[in-house]
Amino acid sequence: MGGKEPNDGLARLISEARWTHAQLARATNAMGTETGTPFRYDESAVSHWLNGTNPREAARRCILEALRRKLNRYVTYAEAGFPPPKHDRPATGGDTVEGLIELGRQDMDPSRRGVLGVGLFSVALTVPGWPDVLGRLEAFKTGRATRIGMPEVDMVIDMTAKVSELDDQFGGRHARPMAAAFLVNTVAGYLHADGPEKVRRAMMAAASDLSYLTGYMAVDEGLHGLAQRYYVKALELAGAADDHLTYCTTLRGMSVQAVDLGHGSKAMALADAAAAASPAAGPRMRAFLAGQQAHSAALLGDRTVALRHIREAEAEMDRAESRGKPFGSYDPSSLNYHVSQIRYELGDVAGSVEAMEQSDQLRFGVYRRARVRHRATLAERQLRLGHLEAACRTWRTALDEWPMVQSGRADDRMRTMVKLIKPHTGNAHARSLYEQARATLPSSMH
Repeated sequence: MGGKEPNDGLARLISEARWTHAQLARATNAMGTETGTPFRYDESAVSHWLNGTNPREAARRCILEALRRKLNRYVTYAEAGFPPPKHDRPATGGDTVEGLIELGRQDMDPSRRGVLGVGLFSVALTVPGWPDVLGRLEAFKTGRATRIGMPEVDMVIDMTAKVSELDDQFGGRHARPMAAAFLVNTVAGYLHADGPEKVRRAMMAAASDLSYLTGYMAVDEGLHGLAQRYYVKALELAGAADDHLTYCTTLRGMSVQAVDLGHGSKAMALADAAAAASPAAGPRMRAFLAGQQAHSAALLGDRTVALRHIREAEAEMDRAESRGKPFGSYDPSSLNYHVSQIRYELGDVAGSVEAMEQSDQLRFGVYRRARVRHRATLAERQLRLGHLEAACRTWRTALDEWPMVQSGRADDRMRTMVKLIKPHTGNAHARSLYEQARATLPSSMH
């Protein structure tokens, strides 16, 4: 546990960050809360670390990420004077397919869930650009007995669509392990199989889309480090397939993740990269990307840029053809959600409520998970305006559907609901909602 030599590396990093011992302790505790492993460190703990005591593995990971965010650069274990983790084998380096297999196997294994769950969102993650990933997997080893054709590609596409539908309706908690198992047991074999070049590229594109979806479901469960690893694999596979659409969609998804975690600069950089890498995109795709740029800019407080991008998104949506099928497209409900988020970030709570109500009215019925989350968010904002009874009505509609959704983000909104409504139980509407919540939600959530 303890070391005899002072930790000069950690001391240098604290000095570079211009932090006191108490500030490092508080930042480490915040990282622990983010991963669901809260700590109660204070300046005395930091003094012990500086004197050569090694904190436990989960704490070391959080200390490094806190320093990375403060310094806005990558910090290694060695630089911080810490031993590397024993059981954290990131499946991000080396061969893309082998890394994806290892990542999926870990995700399938219940004994690894705890290890995967403590992975932090890293602001220092290096995101490969389009020239870096284009054709990277040209040298796939083939020659095995299996030979694939378009029927196998179509099967992967259809399975991804089915998993996505399950995620939209029921949340990703149960659907993600299914997707990981499919990646490992079926798709990985196809990626190593022989076949015409056109078919192999189509398979890589299909695998990229599935990897992106699996990462998105990890975000839904609050597993942000795991999600980033899936997203990077999706970028690499998209480049190998020369698939700009999935590459840009994945960058945009990474920006959404960063926005949700409050990392405005990272979100803006990812959103801009997605927009820049989308040549000849159609109007719906341009609206999809511009909406995310607007939300990122609003989080940074840049009103001018946010309004410029949201106007661009609205104009592109007007140019888009009819909404078509709801699955997988940026639609008027999504646009109104972005308008709501932008207004909220820029201080217009009433305007954000109006746009969120419009989004709810336009949302397709299949999106149950989004409906639960966004109605709960709408209720929170109604309460901020002092509209207690309206908020209770909105929250009740979300609570009624919550039992059918297995989603970490939906769970978070329900916890917030209980916390916010409890002080108002002198009101009959609030008391009724609070009693329903206590009867519906597990005790750990209230």
